[in-house]
Amino acid sequence: MQLIWYGHSCFLIKTSTGKRILMDPFEDSIGYNNDFPKCDLITISHNHFDHSYLNKANEKTKVINELGFFDMNYLTIEGFSSFHDKSNGAKRGLNIIYVLKINNVTICHLGDLGHIPTPLLLENLKNIDILLVPIGGHFTLNGFDATTTCNLISPKYIIPMHYKNNITTLYLDDPKSFIISMKNIKKLNSNTIDYNSLHYSTKCQVLLLTPPYT
Repeated sequence: MQLIWYGHSCFLIKTSTGKRILMDPFEDSIGYNNDFPKCDLITISHNHFDHSYLNKANEKTKVINELGFFDMNYLTIEGFSSFHDKSNGAKRGLNIIYVLKINNVTICHLGDLGHIPTPLLLENLKNIDILLVPIGGHFTLNGFDATTTCNLISPKYIIPMHYKNNITTLYLDDPKSFIISMKNIKKLNSNTIDYNSLHYSTKCQVLLLTPPYT
């Protein structure tokens, strides 16, 4: 299984059988290239322009943008309710956390989570292999709250997303506060990982991917 970071909160997952799952695709106005390939499935955590854009190649692709359990034969996916802020959604609305199970690998995409998960929510976020977590603050978890969230979920691998770099035009924090709060940081000179090539040794291994097109 391969995971490709397109930037911001958007990831493309390629399964061993060639299926493509695109998560939280964005408009190109935020600075990244959004020339996404034709996919088999798209998940959308919430209906904001930087998380819900369908390009021409995917105008007819199946979209999951709701809560519940879905069995697609080549994967299962479950959406859990959360909030885009610390005020129960009063400021920015709802957010859907998706947990995907593909080829015995469990991936959790936190979307634009804006609060530390409640104990009830954490019950649904167990045994995660790869956690995709926003760390840029202002609209989502900041670096320190993201650290707390990662420690509570305790996945094998953590990939930070939704933060400031030299590409995006959005008002976000850089990853510094998250990096200094976490241990086991591994910087990769790529925006792509092959899960089968990873060597698991300890919980909460942070994989800091290189933003694409730099």
